[in-house]
Amino acid sequence: MFRALYNFAIILYGCGITIASLFNEKAKLWRNGRKGQWSGIESGFLHKDHVVWFHCASLGEFEQGRPVIEEYKKRNPDCSILLTFFSPSGYEVRKNYEHAEKVFYLPLDTLRNAQKFLGLVQPKLVVFVKYEFWYNYLHEFYLKGIPVFLISANFREDHWFFKCYGKAFKKMLFYFTHLFVQNEKSAVLLKKHGILNCTVSGDTRFDRVDQIQRQSKTLEIIEEFKDGQTLIVAGSTWREDEEILIKYINEQKPGLKWILAPHEIDEAHIKSILNRLTRPGIQYSERKNAKINKFDILVIDNIGLLSSLYGYGEIAYIGGGFGAGIHNVLEPASYGVPVIFGPTYRKFQEAIDLIELGGGMSIKSYEDFVNRMKSLLGPPESFINTGKIAGDYVQNNKGATQCIVHNLLKD
Repeated sequence: MFRALYNFAIILYGCGITIASLFNEKAKLWRNGRKGQWSGIESGFLHKDHVVWFHCASLGEFEQGRPVIEEYKKRNPDCSILLTFFSPSGYEVRKNYEHAEKVFYLPLDTLRNAQKFLGLVQPKLVVFVKYEFWYNYLHEFYLKGIPVFLISANFREDHWFFKCYGKAFKKMLFYFTHLFVQNEKSAVLLKKHGILNCTVSGDTRFDRVDQIQRQSKTLEIIEEFKDGQTLIVAGSTWREDEEILIKYINEQKPGLKWILAPHEIDEAHIKSILNRLTRPGIQYSERKNAKINKFDILVIDNIGLLSSLYGYGEIAYIGGGFGAGIHNVLEPASYGVPVIFGPTYRKFQEAIDLIELGGGMSIKSYEDFVNRMKSLLGPPESFINTGKIAGDYVQNNKGATQCIVHNLLKD
């Protein structure tokens, strides 16, 4: 009964995406990306290939899985890496990923698709990243004896697997050969429910942000803009964040430099930020021929710089905390920079940890932000000491990649 209902729901989901694609760009990419993909899959692999398949829902999960993919490939260079995505936000950005021989959208999880896909690809080993649970694929792995692993997983007591209505879904967890979880709480919870094949490996994002930090770009234009002054970098900000930041910038005396990197980078939004500032600001794309050090605020209007920008800051503000949830706090922390963020952070263990350790702080209002900035900008050592706590937190939690790859290679 469960399988019939599940398959019916998956078919309905596919129909819903098709309808949504008529007016939603993301749904259109999802649908069009899967058109004609079977011919590419059919010609993509020879049966003699040693195919190792990594699957990520989206771009965030890919960044979590990336260190494992690259370390596995480094230690097993003869394998063929297959990378699949469920969402366009992952596939469209990483469809030409250099460490994978093939990159595809995951065919919709019907029984027919799962059997056909596995018959064509014939993977020797499969790795799902974090929150990917597709019943038909997992059941087929189980029936065919294909080792399948879940990495960087995180489970909570209120997860639907462990609800009274989730018993049928919980069966999927038993199909995994092994589960690598981020923390001891997840392992205890799984074992409480009879899932013993798990290891606490940690979170691969610590390895990834450390890798990004070590590979960060030298940006002479940012050095020129900073001009030796204290710099605050505000990354992935939304409008609620920007209201607080702009008010603070306008009310403070000169002496600080600011980089604002909004989540929305369309021209109208960038201009609205600049128009609300009473201090001199400039957008990044218009920096040429400008005496950049004469400006107090630099507004970033492109993608790809943020991870390097954090390295130039003394303090970082992370956006999203007044909406669905905060963005990546580990990137600035990896540079030894203290982080400030809004109140919606409870689903992010790293934010909770940073607050408990003293390397991060949450705000609920403009007044909170003023007080946090006052404490960090007091004695010079305040943000230095707080930042060191944040940096040490990242360094002390590295190592998940090596643990996972070591175990994958044993299989």
